[in-house]
Amino acid sequence: MKIFRLIALFLASSVFAADPLPSWNDTAPKQSIIALVEKVTTEGAPHFVPPAERIAVFDNDGTLWAEQPMYFQAFFIFDRIRELAPLHPEWETREPFASVLNGDVKAALAGGEHALMEMAMATHAGMTTEAFEQIVTKWIATAQHPTTGKRYTEMVYQPMLEMLDYLRANGFKTFIVSGGGIEFMRPWTEAVYGIPPEQVVGSSIKTKYEVRDGKPVLVRLPEVDFIDDKEGKPLGIHRHIGRRPLIAFGNSDGDFQMLEYTTAGAGPRLGVIIHHTDEEREWAYDRASHIGKLDRALDEAEGRGWIVVDMKKDWSVIFP
Repeated sequence: MKIFRLIALFLASSVFAADPLPSWNDTAPKQSIIALVEKVTTEGAPHFVPPAERIAVFDNDGTLWAEQPMYFQAFFIFDRIRELAPLHPEWETREPFASVLNGDVKAALAGGEHALMEMAMATHAGMTTEAFEQIVTKWIATAQHPTTGKRYTEMVYQPMLEMLDYLRANGFKTFIVSGGGIEFMRPWTEAVYGIPPEQVVGSSIKTKYEVRDGKPVLVRLPEVDFIDDKEGKPLGIHRHIGRRPLIAFGNSDGDFQMLEYTTAGAGPRLGVIIHHTDEEREWAYDRASHIGKLDRALDEAEGRGWIVVDMKKDWSVIFP
C-alpha cells in the first residue's frame, strides 16, 4: 500500500507542477491568458515576440494586493501623522490632520486626492530617501490591517503571485505601474512580488541633491513630481519602461488608459481587469465604491476585448 500512496503523491504533484496557475479555475480568463503567452513565446510562430519586448504591467492596489477599506498607503500616512503629532500641535485644529487624530477616517478623506496628497507631503517630505525607506520597511514589517489582522504583505493575491511567476518563467519582464507612491512600494516589492525597485513605476514627490555631513543624499521635497494614475499611467510607462506592454492588469477605471494604451499596440495583446466579486473571501465592489471604482472599464471591456476576471468564479484561492 505504501508504494501506491507514493505513486499517487507523485502523480498529484506532477499534475500540480504542470499547471502554472493552480489557484486559477480552468475558466475563460485563465485559458485566454495562457493562449496569449503561448502565442507570443513560441519560436517560429507568426506572432512570436522576442524576450526583450515581453513586458507585462500590473497595477498594485486592488490588483496585486487588497485595497479596502482604503488604500494601504493611507494607513501608513495616518500612522505617520499620529507618530509626528507631538511635533505639530497645529494639527489638532487643522484639517485633515485633526480628523485623523480624532479617528474620523471618513472626514479625513473627504477632501479626496488633494487631502491625501497634503497629508503625504507633510509626513513624507523633508527627510532623505534612505530615511524614508527605513521608515517604510519598519512599518510594512509590523503594521496590521484593521479588519483582518493580517500584515499588509499577507494580503496579496495568491493567483497574481502565480501569474507573476508564470510570466517571468516565459521570458516576460514584470513591472508595477501604480498610483501609489513609488518610494512607498520600492522597499518591499522585490521580497513580496519578485519585482525589483527599478521595475516599479508610481507617483512621486520631488527630490533634490544635497551633501549632509560630507555625505551626498537625496532629500524629499513637499512638491508633487508625478501622479501615476489614469492618463499618467501610459506616460509613466513611456518614461520609465520605454516599451508598450503586451499585457496589462488593472482593477479600476484608474487603470483604463493603461489597458487602452497596451491593447492599442500591434499584434496579440491583453488587457485584464480584476473584478472584486467575492464578499465572503475578500470584498465585493465596483461602480459605487469610493476605492477602486470600476465603471467605464467594466462597460467597455467586452467591446475592447479585455478579460474580466471574476474573483469569486475564477479564483479558487484569494490570499496565500
